[in-house]
Amino acid sequence: MITLGLEASTYAGTVAVVRDGLLLSARETAMRGEREERLMPAVAGALADAGIAPNAVDRVVCGAGPGSFTSLRIAGAIAKGLALAAGVPLIPVSSLLLIVAGAKPELAPGRYAAVLDAMRGDVFTAVFAVTDSSISPESPTTIVPRRLLEAFLHQQAARAIGPAETTAVSPHARGMAVLGHRVPWPAPADLATWEPEYGRLAEAQVRWEAAHGRALVPR
Repeated sequence: MITLGLEASTYAGTVAVVRDGLLLSARETAMRGEREERLMPAVAGALADAGIAPNAVDRVVCGAGPGSFTSLRIAGAIAKGLALAAGVPLIPVSSLLLIVAGAKPELAPGRYAAVLDAMRGDVFTAVFAVTDSSISPESPTTIVPRRLLEAFLHQQAARAIGPAETTAVSPHARGMAVLGHRVPWPAPADLATWEPEYGRLAEAQVRWEAAHGRALVPR
């Protein structure tokens, strides 16, 4: 089984091609500050590196957030298009899980709080228990003020891991290699309705609603 994975919850996008848990190829690219979209070329490059044709992919896995609104939308749109074109399932997976699962070298057994910037002085975080054979969620994704993160870590008896933490690890598509081995396969998404879980409203929408005194989209 060939899995094509995309992850773009931060300002860096990653792509991985995996065969039955074995990483065949991986690419990284910037998602911000560029004059052209670079994630789709990275997908094409990773497939070429692995010697895999796009129509030979058996499933597409996409980092589902939380994280950067724009980057997640780009990755989500590409993942949906690829899955639709190939007639294969699209499987969303937590971007916080991909911090823990994609760490190189692999993490020692223990409890880890994956952390991503949520802006406005907050972070997204979720706790995972890592053993030699499994990675299991121990808490739901939550928003914690950065100033209270240490207290959260103490309460959870967990070590912080993330792009801006002492254990500096970014979410990476190569973490999808653990699916079906150390992590059960998540359910496929409905291609017609699925969107990434952004975690909170985009900054532009927050500013618009503050200026106009009403919700941009009914909710």
